[in-house]
Amino acid sequence: MAMTPIFQVQTSPDLVEQVYERLVDAISQGQLSPGQRVTQEELAEQLSVSRQPVLQALRMLKHDGLVLDAPGRGVLVAPLTSALTAQVYELRGALDALAAKLAAQRRAKLDPALIKAGRAAQKSKNLQQLIVADVNFHQALYAASGNPLIEQSARVHWCHIRRAIGAVLQATQLRQNVWDEHAAIAQAIEDGNSELAQALVTDHSHEAALYMTRELAAQEHTPVSA
Repeated sequence: MAMTPIFQVQTSPDLVEQVYERLVDAISQGQLSPGQRVTQEELAEQLSVSRQPVLQALRMLKHDGLVLDAPGRGVLVAPLTSALTAQVYELRGALDALAAKLAAQRRAKLDPALIKAGRAAQKSKNLQQLIVADVNFHQALYAASGNPLIEQSARVHWCHIRRAIGAVLQATQLRQNVWDEHAAIAQAIEDGNSELAQALVTDHSHEAALYMTRELAAQEHTPVSA
């Protein structure tokens, strides 16, 4: 007699994570716009997966504040506000400053390919490449700190940073000196100058926050054409 299964694994965590990342990309790049209603069925069809990993990914997105419950079926893509972005950058600035300090104390060397990729992305003006390059640099900074809790803490809010970068870049361009600032931070860390590394990261985060919130505020007050 065959044993009755006591549980059944319906999907793998890797697939759920892939669906989640793809949806974060779609939200960040404007393929799913603020206020847009989406359903499990539509997303499953577009991503060529079953509904189960989509359901799990949407729960993760809801937990992160990227989607909201919608009246009736489906969910709505959450609005992106300048106020939320300012709060997120406050937190990011504190984590980045700590990471830079610890990384400099260890005289960590960030891969020069990170800067090269960022400059290439900025030159190409490819939205996805720009977002990926920026995320990769800051994740490398967290890893260089030697404290894994920094990266774990940062992961919670980076989805909102990706959205802010994407929304701004769809309407304007990245600050021209962003990758010069990244290169200077990397050099200060490699030189073991923790005070300078912290100062550079703090200034970088402050300037990024001002730029992002100003651009998003302008978008919030721009009438939508019919």
